[in-house]
Amino acid sequence: MKAIIFAGGVGTRLWPLSRKKSPKQFEKIVGNKSTLQLAAERLAPDFSWKDIYISTDASYVQMVQQQLTHVPSNQVIGEPQMRDVGPAVGLITGILMQDHPDEPMVILWSDHLVKNDTLFRKILLTAGDLVKQDPERIIFVSQKPRFASENLGWIQYGDEAVNKNSISFHSFVDFQYRPDAKTAKRYFESGHHAWNLGYFVTSPKFLWKQYQLHAPNVYQGLSRICQAWRTGEYERILAEVYPALEKISFDNAILEKLNPADALVVSENIEWSDIGAWEALKEALQEADDKNVTQGKVFTHDTQDSLVYNYTDQLVVTIDLDDMLVVNTGDVTLVCKKSSVPKIKKLVESFAGTENDHLT
Repeated sequence: MKAIIFAGGVGTRLWPLSRKKSPKQFEKIVGNKSTLQLAAERLAPDFSWKDIYISTDASYVQMVQQQLTHVPSNQVIGEPQMRDVGPAVGLITGILMQDHPDEPMVILWSDHLVKNDTLFRKILLTAGDLVKQDPERIIFVSQKPRFASENLGWIQYGDEAVNKNSISFHSFVDFQYRPDAKTAKRYFESGHHAWNLGYFVTSPKFLWKQYQLHAPNVYQGLSRICQAWRTGEYERILAEVYPALEKISFDNAILEKLNPADALVVSENIEWSDIGAWEALKEALQEADDKNVTQGKVFTHDTQDSLVYNYTDQLVVTIDLDDMLVVNTGDVTLVCKKSSVPKIKKLVESFAGTENDHLT
């Protein structure tokens, strides 16, 4: 089974920790390892390093290789220009088609936290067994919802279709994107909705066929690139063809056009969290709703429900703070209400072309 971890985004939602020069997936957000390292090591007990691939921006290839020294260097796939997730997933799929068309593959992301990694690996391996039995299918791995989230996509599933290794695989119904509060509450209470993590298990052959059917222009360009894999022409053709591909999300290119009969859904509590934004990071790490989450040299007094991250040798002290975010990276100190975190992305974008551009 091949595992592909996507690690290409810039991650402005975690600014000022995450920057263009060193995005969030390479930073030590949880403990003393980057989220990319955690994502790879989460697999290691049941996956050989030679079965792990990393998809990233070409400018980050060296950084990936430095952090994941056990992953073969030719399995760190660099995109010469970001064209969204549709072409990125297609590129790695086309590469795997060259040697492993029927072998199960799983798509994962580098900026997530999974606390129940034993159950997580069991689900992946069991889903992989089902794909080995029938390579013409796709299995979505989702999180049993902990609350009625308005910030995540949801996946709707039906009755149990398969039970293997005490894991229920359900029929697939539909995707729902970020709902309003009332709809999220309905999803949460339905018993047939889960958080859509963007994780799925399938075969390269099945997924490649979906590109051929539903994204023919992207497929044609990727075919030309992947036919040159392991030849002296690969880098030249990649640099020539890939930037001209349509910029399209994987959802728009493939998922929205899938035949529901080809899909299954597993919804379990793998204790997953998206830690790609400050508010999500706090939810993932806090011991209780009103507790603080801190990292580095921090002293809090009469402070509650706040996240304080300090990446310097100076002591950061807070007094009488409630529901706040404080991040100190040395060259930038960010202080805002947690409710204002969604404004960070636009703030960073406004720095372009100004004296603060180098801080983005």
